[in-house]
Amino acid sequence: METVFITPKIVSQKCRYALRAIFELASRHTAEAVKISDIASSQAISPRFLENILVELKQAGFVASKRGNDGGYILTWPADKLTVGQVIAFIQGTVKYNVVPYGIDSAKNGDYAFSHLWQRLNDSISGIYNNTTFADLVQEEAMAAKDYVPNYVI
Repeated sequence: METVFITPKIVSQKCRYALRAIFELASRHTAEAVKISDIASSQAISPRFLENILVELKQAGFVASKRGNDGGYILTWPADKLTVGQVIAFIQGTVKYNVVPYGIDSAKNGDYAFSHLWQRLNDSISGIYNNTTFADLVQEEAMAAKDYVPNYVI
């Protein structure tokens, strides 16, 4: 049986970039400010678009900015306290898949069953988002990097 991966199309590109920016700050394990250009190049995000996203994240209190030569952005939350769900909720609101409400006037067989299926899917996805911290993601990335062994055979 083939494994199927669901691309999170329901999460906007802007939201994915916000998540990646916070991930980059969390993965640096430093209290020093990180320049927008460093975040942008590391995560392949347009610096101009990233700047707008970071301003929003700053307004929400997820990051703070520092001016000057040593300027840039820092996380204001500990990575083990900040969840993916919190950032998604701020950037784009609640993520919901297509849930078809079941009602008395429903004429299609299966509406009730599918409505509950979609609701369980929403609950599962929300649970994963809300229970995954950026520290979890950084740790997962570090574990994957340890498993990688380059093959220099030509």
